[in-house]
Amino acid sequence: MKVALKLFSLFTLLLVSAALTAQVPGQIMTDPGADDPAPGDFPEPVNGIVKKEMMNERDILEYDHVREADIMWEKTIWRVIDVREKINLPFAYPDRPFYTVLAEAAEDNKIQLYVDDDFTEVMSEDRRNSMSGTVDTVPYYDPVTYEEKFKVVVNELDPADIQRFRIKEVWFFDRESSTLKVRILGISPLKNEYDENGNFLYELPMFWVYYPGARELLATETAFAYGNDAGNRSWEDVMESRFFSSYIFQESNVYGRRIDSYLTGRDALMEADRIKREIFNFEHDLWDY
Repeated sequence: MKVALKLFSLFTLLLVSAALTAQVPGQIMTDPGADDPAPGDFPEPVNGIVKKEMMNERDILEYDHVREADIMWEKTIWRVIDVREKINLPFAYPDRPFYTVLAEAAEDNKIQLYVDDDFTEVMSEDRRNSMSGTVDTVPYYDPVTYEEKFKVVVNELDPADIQRFRIKEVWFFDRESSTLKVRILGISPLKNEYDENGNFLYELPMFWVYYPGARELLATETAFAYGNDAGNRSWEDVMESRFFSSYIFQESNVYGRRIDSYLTGRDALMEADRIKREIFNFEHDLWDY
């Protein structure tokens, strides 16, 4: 009898212990949805591991001071960057093309636009707006009166249509440091002009940006870096480190002529290569070995 009573007591104790263990301390039954976050309490989405802010805090490195008396030789060169080349594809990056960077900066009055590469005439706002698109008059028929009418259609410029950029740079020999240096002076997007039949007419520089005055802005604009999305490369890095491919189409000369005005095809390429070799051989010839 005593053994049966002890077994019953032990069984009852085990049942009570199991019931107490199944309860979670502090668990309180609430209405469904009571603990849902209120509107506005959701975390802000970040397109990446962390929010990238380092680019906005970057400062540019000032150019070394150069005295006019120390420039013993210089030559002005004009180059063309074709964005269809593989190394130049970041200039046509669909998310934010280089042309969009310049156009939006000009719209926000962060950079100044000029009419020519002498940077003497500031481009007016009306002219800037006319360069960013075209206005066409399109005929149509009124569905009620069947009369022919006309409406004005504004065709905004597609940044993908900008396939080439022009660069003006100066190569000079600094006598104080005894080095050959180069500095970019201006950048210009090139726009193709067509007639009413869609036939290509000529290539037109849309505007000129004075590069030394735009370096601070370009240092805060991200440029696509091949193979590493965390490359943290700015457009100022691209220009200063010359992460682009280009070819020479004009050098400073007494006639003010471009290479394609007196040479074509293979001869024009050889002339551009001759100018390039002439610049680098100038520094090489100053030294004795």
